Amino acid sequence: MKTSITLIAAAALAASAPAVAQQRVVKVDGSSTVFPVTEAVAEDFQVAKKRSVHVTVGISGTGGGFKKFCRGETDVSNASRPILRKEMDDCKAAGIEYIELPVAFDALTVVINPKNNFVKQLTIAEMKKMWEPAAQGKVTTWNQVNPAWPNQPMKLFGPGADSGTFDYFTEAVVGKSKSSRGDFTASEDDNVLVQGVARDVNSLGYFGFAYYVENRDKLKAVPIVNEKGQPVTPSMEAVERGSYSPLSRPIFIYVSVKSLQKPEVKEFVEYYLQNGGKLAREVKYVPLPDSAYKTALQHVRQGKKGTVFGGVAEVGITIEELLKREARL
Repeated sequence: MKTSITLIAAAALAASAPAVAQQRVVKVDGSSTVFPVTEAVAEDFQVAKKRSVHVTVGISGTGGGFKKFCRGETDVSNASRPILRKEMDDCKAAGIEYIELPVAFDALTVVINPKNNFVKQLTIAEMKKMWEPAAQGKVTTWNQVNPAWPNQPMKLFGPGADSGTFDYFTEAVVGKSKSSRGDFTASEDDNVLVQGVARDVNSLGYFGFAYYVENRDKLKAVPIVNEKGQPVTPSMEAVERGSYSPLSRPIFIYVSVKSLQKPEVKEFVEYYLQNGGKLAREVKYVPLPDSAYKTALQHVRQGKKGTVFGGVAEVGITIEELLKREARL
C-alpha cells in the first residue's frame, strides 16, 4: 500500500512538472511612472501567450530598478529618465549590456487638492522656492511662496530619491538632479502620493500624468508656465505640441542584451514595441509616432546597444529631438 501511494505521488509530480516548466518568466522592475504602460503590455502579452509566459512587473523606482538591472536580477528595466553615468558604470562592471528603448512621452503633473482655489498656475521659480534644499524647515506656508496666497501650512508630497520622476523634477525645477528639500512626504508608490494630496486641502504633489488622469475626480492639475510665459495644463495634446515645457519627458524600457537570448524576453520586448503605442494611449501617456517603434524594433533585432543621452538626464527634450537621436544610434 505504501509503495502504491509513493508511485501515485511520483506520477502526479511527473505529470505536473511539464506544466511548471512550460511557464517561462520575464522579470521587469523600475519606474512607477512607466508601470501602467508595462503592466498593460504584460497583461495582453500573457493572454496572447495563453499564460505560458509570466511577466512580473515591480515598482522599485527608476534608480532602484537600475540597481537590480545592473546586478543582472531583471531582464527589463522601466525608466522615467535615461540611464545615468553611475548606472552605466555599474552595468559595465557587471558585464550587463543593454538596449535603450523609448516607449512614450509623459507629462509630469503637479497636482493640488480640488478645494484649493488660490493656485491658478505655477511658475518654475515658484516651484523652486517650494522645493529647493534651502526651503527645508523655512518655506512652510503658501504665502511664503507667493504673497497673494494665504498664510496656511503647505504640505508637500513627492516621489522618493530612487525615483526617476524625482530626478527629472529636481533637474527641471531646482536646476540640479536630486537637489531637494527633505521635509516632504516621499513614496515610490504614486498611489500614496495621490491619497496624500486628495486628503489635505493645503497639499501639493507631483507624479506621472497617468496617475493624475486615473484620479482626476479627487485631484486638480496645475497649469505650468512655460519658457514663453504661457500657462499650460498638462495634456497629451500639449506634449505633442511641445508647449508643456519643461515637464514633458520621454519614458523608456531598457532590455538586457543577455536576456534577449531568452525567447520569452525577446518575444515580450517585440510585443511591447508592436503594441506599446496603442496601450500607452489607453493608459493616458503620449505614444510615439509609428516610425519610432519600428526604429526601436530594428535596434532590438540589430543589437544596437547603449544610450543616446550619454549618462545625463536632460530636461526639455521634445519628441522630434528624441526621434532624431534614436535614428542616429
